[in-house]
Amino acid sequence: MTPPSDLKILNAIYKLYYEEFKNFTQAPDVQNGRVSKIYVPINCMVIAKDLNVDSDIVFGRLYYHLEQKYGYKKDDGRVAFFSLGVGSDKHCVNFPLLASVLAGLQEESSKFQWTIVLSGLAVAISIVVPLVTALLDKP
Repeated sequence: MTPPSDLKILNAIYKLYYEEFKNFTQAPDVQNGRVSKIYVPINCMVIAKDLNVDSDIVFGRLYYHLEQKYGYKKDDGRVAFFSLGVGSDKHCVNFPLLASVLAGLQEESSKFQWTIVLSGLAVAISIVVPLVTALLDKP
């Protein structure tokens, strides 16, 4: 079994948590009232179940790989991609940053897929043209 790609993990998070991000309310007495609109708490077990992998795979990918790759420093501190906690919220993703990274990965994947399709088409044409030419040249 191969581990899920960054694209699959981020796509699952986006799909599962977009509505929560969109419906942010700052009132602490409301059910989805969280500390920050940008940082959305996630449940690695739910994401792992959606991807059919162990939750530690998802957590590890977010914490050890994606945070290092996409988190960045600013003049006034660090902007986390994935944080163990933001205020009282645990295991939070920077949702706008996640959406941006996801869009980039989807675009990259789309380019790759088009390259494969066009390459396959070129190979098919390079096989068919000589065959057709040979058939047409026969007396």
